[in-house]
Amino acid sequence: MKLLRYGPKGHEKPGLLDDSGGIRDLSGQVTDITPDLIHGEGLSRLMQIDPASLPVVEGPVRHGVPLSGSRKFIAIGLNFADHAAESGLPEPSEPVIFMKAISCLSGPDDDVVIPRGSLKTDWEVELGIVIGKPASYVELPDALDHVAGYVLINDVSERAYQIERGGTWDKGKGCDTFGPVGPWLVTSDEVADVQNLDMWLDLNGKRMQTGNTRTMIFGVAEIVSYVSHFMTLEPGDLITTGTPPGVGLGQKPEPLYLKPGDVMRLGIEGLGEQSQTVVPWRAAGSGDVA
Repeated sequence: MKLLRYGPKGHEKPGLLDDSGGIRDLSGQVTDITPDLIHGEGLSRLMQIDPASLPVVEGPVRHGVPLSGSRKFIAIGLNFADHAAESGLPEPSEPVIFMKAISCLSGPDDDVVIPRGSLKTDWEVELGIVIGKPASYVELPDALDHVAGYVLINDVSERAYQIERGGTWDKGKGCDTFGPVGPWLVTSDEVADVQNLDMWLDLNGKRMQTGNTRTMIFGVAEIVSYVSHFMTLEPGDLITTGTPPGVGLGQKPEPLYLKPGDVMRLGIEGLGEQSQTVVPWRAAGSGDVA
């Protein structure tokens, strides 16, 4: 099942994708796609609904973040062997954990805003994990039982904030609009092998990233188990799992960063596609570029 939320920002309605690729309205069945809904029996009840019995959503619509009410947005760094190599860094012996701000979440096709004064905003196509039931000190063989499904994420990053400003990576990861998620939450039963999914990202029509989740240093089950030993994972929590090579920071002979007007298009096999236009930061309520 592919769950989604559609409509204007702040007024999204719940929906699902039918077998023909059409959107069906779920608002007569549930008020929203929430952590409570994907926890316990909620997801099973949704799976019993015949999509053909739901109203068709006509016309093009905006996709929102496919899950409302996530409390944590956790990220794993340097988790692809080929990306670590392009970054000139050794492969980590344990997963590198940092946090992205919940306030950075945005729809999969919403604009990405370059932060005020930024010169090094970058792209990262990533597989996202959606937790479906509480996980604390989970052992590896049981880890996937705690996963509700998967999402496509662009882990947008500001490299100067991340690397040059001291402290942790979080500074460069949580800026507004730096977390496009969706278009769908794809339930685990629809993903045959999460460790063999092709992923890609184009910038202005040029392929920049090509990868596959099989080159992850730490797989999905290991990530869920590992993180659960440091914090309790709750239904609706998001974990973004790292990126393959081809980010702007790794371009040769010089890094390449995003500028206003750029268009990113990205996708993961079975999880859909995103497209974001890059825009400059503007002061709230002002038409002026800062």
